[in-house]
Amino acid sequence: MSKKGSNAGSVLAGLLAGAAVGVVFGMLYAPEEGAETRKKIKTKANELKDQAVDQYGRVTEKAMEQYEDVAGKVKDQYSNISSTVKETADQVKSSLKDGYDKYKDQAVATTKEVAGDVENELDGMKS
Repeated sequence: MSKKGSNAGSVLAGLLAGAAVGVVFGMLYAPEEGAETRKKIKTKANELKDQAVDQYGRVTEKAMEQYEDVAGKVKDQYSNISSTVKETADQVKSSLKDGYDKYKDQAVATTKEVAGDVENELDGMKS
């Protein structure tokens, strides 16, 4: 998760913890019987737990959405880069083959010329 998402989770946890402490202190100092106060504390604790679970679910869902978005972008970029590299490699291969064929034909022609010249010179020396 990003630093921003982590900070949001920390702030949320701090707010929930502060709310819980405030509720407990408020109930403990309220002029009611102990059993009634404990019942209210339990009810409020359950409410806060439910709120925390709901918030956790929302944060988790948002994090998953962001993860899927980033993962999709990374896959797209990888695909684009991979295609570009393949196209470039194919172009280089084609250029090398064309250059090889061109120079091979020139070398063969030059070799035939030199062989013909040598043969003519040898024939000239025999006479």
